Amino acid sequence: MPFIDSKITVAVDAAKKEELKAELGKLMATLHKSETYLMVGIEDKYDLWLGGKKLEKGAYVSVSLYGSAAPKDFSTMTGQICEVYSRLLSIPGDAIYVTYHPITDWGWNGSNF
Repeated sequence: MPFIDSKITVAVDAAKKEELKAELGKLMATLHKSETYLMVGIEDKYDLWLGGKKLEKGAYVSVSLYGSAAPKDFSTMTGQICEVYSRLLSIPGDAIYVTYHPITDWGWNGSNF
């Protein structure tokens, strides 16, 4: 039950959003999850500031998942996310924040897991 929410400073067209969504789906194996129930949110043209300066190219990526993963898996995932956003959107890794939110109660389809 993962959800990856991205707030991105640059404009992202529909084709690039599909590509980004597909790449994020592949990364779920890093956290021992599948793409089957992955939900992705992409908000582009989002204002972000880092260190008091407005970012021309930057991203905040929030990864929520039912359960948890090992710290080394989160670290690996951060590197992979930064690589994908850099490759697809030309956002440098030092302008990307990634947070993780393990969740014990997750609802879907009228009930909780």
